[in-house]
Amino acid sequence: MSHTSRSLSRRALFGSALGAGAAVLAESRVRAQRATRDRQERLDAVRPLTIAAVDAFVIRNPPTPVAFDEPLELPPIGDMTGGVGIWNRIDHASPTRFKGFEQAVLVRITTDSGLVGWGECHAPSAPRVHQRVISDLFAPILRRQDARRINALWERLFTTERVRGYSTGAQFEALAGVDLALWDLLGKALGQPVHQLLGGKYRNAQPLYRGIGGATTEALVADAKAAVGTGMQMVKMGYRKGKGSEGIDRVAAVAEFMKPHGQVAVDSLGAFKLYEAVQAGRHFDRLGNIGWFEDALQADDQPAYPILAESLETPVCAGEMLNNRFQFRDLLATRGADIINPDVCRAGGISECQRIAALADAFNVPWSPHVSTGTVLYFSASLHLALSTPNCIIMEGGRKLEGPLGNALVKTPLRIENGAAVAPDAPGFGIDWNEAALARVTVKDA
Repeated sequence: MSHTSRSLSRRALFGSALGAGAAVLAESRVRAQRATRDRQERLDAVRPLTIAAVDAFVIRNPPTPVAFDEPLELPPIGDMTGGVGIWNRIDHASPTRFKGFEQAVLVRITTDSGLVGWGECHAPSAPRVHQRVISDLFAPILRRQDARRINALWERLFTTERVRGYSTGAQFEALAGVDLALWDLLGKALGQPVHQLLGGKYRNAQPLYRGIGGATTEALVADAKAAVGTGMQMVKMGYRKGKGSEGIDRVAAVAEFMKPHGQVAVDSLGAFKLYEAVQAGRHFDRLGNIGWFEDALQADDQPAYPILAESLETPVCAGEMLNNRFQFRDLLATRGADIINPDVCRAGGISECQRIAALADAFNVPWSPHVSTGTVLYFSASLHLALSTPNCIIMEGGRKLEGPLGNALVKTPLRIENGAAVAPDAPGFGIDWNEAALARVTVKDA
């Protein structure tokens, strides 16, 4: 090899080395820039999330323009149960009904940097009450506060009217909506789903059940069959929950159909006196596969619940009518329920329901989220808490993602597979609104 060729080779080699070095330096710069950006994002995440605005919106489906008192419907004053003999007495269990309307209140909390968190209040009958509690009482307290201080803010909102006895009802439903919005906001700030913030998920999907109905026994069984066809292993039906649901033969027919598949839960929405509930419950004992007997008594008949639970083999379920951990403490300490079903959009939100679930676990009592009328956000918030608690056995809501207030409201639908809701992995509650769909069901004059 000549001197010239050797020189060229050395120059070529030197040039290659320079090129390689430049590439390494460039890659190092990229890594350094990425590390700086990641570090800045972490710093941003731990900075205060200063609340700039708190807004509440009434949601209604169908979005027909009507006066706010128009959707309400109640049985006549003095209406009777329609039972035979002493079973025919004043109906004390029928709640306000809504002539085919569904209503809710969505809560939006915005930080000074423009980050937004969303929550929801259960508000089917008088949503402007919840809206006013939020705008007139809670919002002035929340503005300029650090949204990361969820527990401290929750406690402050609770104490606003605690000494006046406002620890249930619309006050706590409004508090639930704010609490959910704070959790959603924190999840988005940290880039994590809420179930991760709560300690992580115990399962990748949460088993569901759904309500069934039908004017005839045949139609009721057919609806149960349809639910089983989607992978569900439990259904729920009403018994003495309004006119047309009185027959024990209806319960027996569904129970018989469900025996190879699972259980049927029975919901009576507080229809019974204690002696009546014991008589009905012993019928259920003989059927053998009643998942639970739900809300057999009124919530304010708490001293009777332990007697009912002791009298029956069928599990007694209660809790959708309760709103705070103190009520659940009294129910659990007296062994008044075998299963509880608090509602995150009623019972103070994620924060309070997490405490309730932990309290139940201390008594070795399982729980099941009650999911009532509302939007896909209601379902998602319940799911995140369900996934992150060890004693959650099943969740209501097998049909909650259907219709105009379900997955139709979001860009990325929540998924149900083989009778179970799949864990979302997007930040917060994973709700990215379809703005046009949301606008259609938002009441403009509220």
